[in-house]
Amino acid sequence: MKTFRTYIIGLLFCLVVFSAYGQNREADKPVREALFSIRGSVYEKDSYTPYSDVRILVNGGKYTTTNFDGKFTIKARIGDELIISHNDFETIYYTIQTNERISIEVIDEDQPGRRSKMNSDLKRFNKMIDSADSYLKTDAEKSIKFIGDALNVDVSTNQSAEAHELLGDVYVHWKQYDLAISAFKISIQNTETSSARLKLAKAYRSNGDFLKSISMYENLNKKDLSNYEKTVLYEGIGDANLRINNIPKAITSYEEGLKIAKQHIIAPKVTDLNSKIAQAYNEQGEKSKAKDYYSNSLNLAEKENKKRAVEEQIKVAEFNSDNEDYESEIVLRKEAIKGIKDIERDSVISNESAITSQKQNYKIGNAYYLKNDLVNAIPYYEKSIEEADAKEDLIVKKDATRKLSEALIESGETKRGYEILSEHINVVDELYAKKVQEISQVARFSRNIAEQQNRITSLESDRALSQSKYELTQERNRSQQLIIYSLISGLVLLLITGYLMFKYIKQQKLANNLLALKSLRSQMNPHFIFNALNSVNSFIATNDERTANKYLSDFSHLMRSVLENSEEDFIPLKKEIELLDLYTKLEHFRFQDKFDYSIDVDDSIDVEEFQIPPMLLQPYIENAVWHGLRYKTEKGHLNIVIQPKSKAELTITISDDGIGRERSKASKTANQKKQNSKGMNNIKKRVAILNEMYKDKVDVTIEDFQDLKDAGTKVVVTLKKD
Repeated sequence: MKTFRTYIIGLLFCLVVFSAYGQNREADKPVREALFSIRGSVYEKDSYTPYSDVRILVNGGKYTTTNFDGKFTIKARIGDELIISHNDFETIYYTIQTNERISIEVIDEDQPGRRSKMNSDLKRFNKMIDSADSYLKTDAEKSIKFIGDALNVDVSTNQSAEAHELLGDVYVHWKQYDLAISAFKISIQNTETSSARLKLAKAYRSNGDFLKSISMYENLNKKDLSNYEKTVLYEGIGDANLRINNIPKAITSYEEGLKIAKQHIIAPKVTDLNSKIAQAYNEQGEKSKAKDYYSNSLNLAEKENKKRAVEEQIKVAEFNSDNEDYESEIVLRKEAIKGIKDIERDSVISNESAITSQKQNYKIGNAYYLKNDLVNAIPYYEKSIEEADAKEDLIVKKDATRKLSEALIESGETKRGYEILSEHINVVDELYAKKVQEISQVARFSRNIAEQQNRITSLESDRALSQSKYELTQERNRSQQLIIYSLISGLVLLLITGYLMFKYIKQQKLANNLLALKSLRSQMNPHFIFNALNSVNSFIATNDERTANKYLSDFSHLMRSVLENSEEDFIPLKKEIELLDLYTKLEHFRFQDKFDYSIDVDDSIDVEEFQIPPMLLQPYIENAVWHGLRYKTEKGHLNIVIQPKSKAELTITISDDGIGRERSKASKTANQKKQNSKGMNNIKKRVAILNEMYKDKVDVTIEDFQDLKDAGTKVVVTLKKD
């Protein structure tokens, strides 16, 4: 029995401890689940030298490293411990207290080289950026000034991107969305990051450009985003679609974001997205679904922190008010007032916030008023006026005095009702005067912001001009640029047209040259055939049938080779030598008693490497035989010599000891002179055209061979390798 009692006591003790532990876990949970983007830097204490590639580990498992200038960004919660490690210093443990920027100072005693003075520009840039970040929510002008000072340093593109992203954050906080858009764009132009692109998309949405915002969100590469950023992306798409009344698409996007938030336990976003899905269903008229999601968001918000719980209570209270569920609305607003009092113990709530106690008391009064419960409505209106007086909230006081006067008059307290109405009129006048003053302050604030922005614009574009001068010259610059671009475009178009015309003329000239070559070749082939057939005819005339048959056989072989090469501009030198040998053999066969011949090719020449126009040499050999050697009284000699001139050139010399050009010309008839002139002109034209097309590949010179009675002729053809 005693053992059993001991067992029961032990079990109860365990249950109490477990229950207390569970309560502590629940108490800690709201704080632990709030994820923030923690930005920081790691640098050497004395020299301010940044440490790159430092490993930053969160005890929850997230990991990153510092960039080249010692900066890092990581998702963490309040209370998480950062483990900062590097080979050059001892591991540092840092507990996160707030979501503000943190700086980790390192004392490096082992490596004095690290203590060398860092670049003063980088040091100044980091200090200015840190200062700008600290003033972001409290003093826009100071924050922007510090960013300008940072950009006044010789910064890198990454630093410029960081500065302009921070500038965009400043403008977003102070609702200068058009300036924020420009700042985020410049940041992305310098260094593209998913963080800046998400902020740009949100700035477009805040500025009312919902379609542009959706396009920006949808063009983001989801593979580059963290799970938190993916949730933000789908939330942003949902918000933009909700504003353009595309409610089904908004709900789909919210649900996709909620799915990711639940999967990766991003508690604040789970709450937010439940609330936004409820809002979307409410606008779609599906009140039951909206109520279910609001119930979820309300329960989740209570597990986060007091401020988030109050915000959600007020949001759900508004939903109940829209649906005339005034009892539920009143209960939630009363709970919210209790939470607001707890919040105000630690922080100040601005009058612009939706969670001020004066606004909640006013709306509780309205709920009672709409229920026709004037007895309960009047005290809440009075409480609202009292708190609005204390906090100088003229807007709430104006509304509350008007509603209180109406309630008093309806309840029968006419005199007091009109007194309150008179007070209401005074409040309206006071509010008007305050609004005029605020407009003046806003104008002054806008001017100061513009001046700071002008300075940043001037620094970024490396020009020291004031904003007024910049605005005056902008239009003129655009006109000048338009003229310059038009002139450049015209010049480019003219150059393109000229190039196309040059190319066309060149192609046309090439086509004309090819046609001329073909025509010249077509003139040479009949001339050559006619001469050869005359030779055959002479054999037949002398009844030398056997010799004629042999000649015809060799002639047909020659003709086949000539016709095969007739369409080519160039053929291998080897083929041309074979043709020359066959042709000269035929001519020698006919005029055996008139001349002998020889063809000498230097052994050092590779006849396959050189190209020559077909039938180029044949007319010179024909001239040597028919107009020089044929009329010689004694037997002559035709010599064809091919020898190198240089590594890329060779010469082909065709020489004979015939009667020479002068005696040959004197012995010809007028018709023979004409035919010979045509043949030589044909060769000259071919050579000229080929040299134009192939850059002086062939050169021909003709001169007398010797100073004797039978002077003879020498033709030298110089041929260049390709």
